Amino acid sequence: MARARAHDFEEKQRSILRSAAAVLAEAGMDKASMSQIAARADVSKALLYHYYPGRDALIFDILRTNLVALEAAVMAADDPDAPPRARLRALVHAVLEQYRDADDTHKVQLNATQALPQPQRDEILAIERRIVRRFAQVIRQINPDLEASRPILMPVTMSLFGMMNWVYMWFKDGGAVSRADYADLATDILLGGIAELR
Repeated sequence: MARARAHDFEEKQRSILRSAAAVLAEAGMDKASMSQIAARADVSKALLYHYYPGRDALIFDILRTNLVALEAAVMAADDPDAPPRARLRALVHAVLEQYRDADDTHKVQLNATQALPQPQRDEILAIERRIVRRFAQVIRQINPDLEASRPILMPVTMSLFGMMNWVYMWFKDGGAVSRADYADLATDILLGGIAELR
């Protein structure tokens, strides 16, 4: 008979994932150990191994959990009936809000995906591609010419992701520009170019 899950299983799992992301971001993918992660999460190594058989499984779950939540947030924010420009703005806001308090997880995603076994990497890339495709479809609605004369839809889309994905390197909550302000700024840069900014 299978052992029943503890009532706080998911809460402990989330705490472990947050702690693991912090250790991996600070120590690096090669130096972070399961002992360090257990200590940061304030659990025994035995309990940590009860949740995750090894570091690869832990890293994969950090990435998958983060991306599944990101995709859900993007889907919830997307209104296919909205005007395309407003739709894009809502998507950018959703992504940047989802990135709040997720700097450690983001660093793990940027640095660890290539180290995963191929089946896990494929699963992570599939989620990332679905998110990118949703943005590309909206950008195509705004300017269908991006694919007409030159195939630049994906470079334009990925440029927007560059503005969003690297924000953790410099953005500080409580600074001169709020997270929502930056979401509007990134959207305006894409929609009008810097010449349109005031």
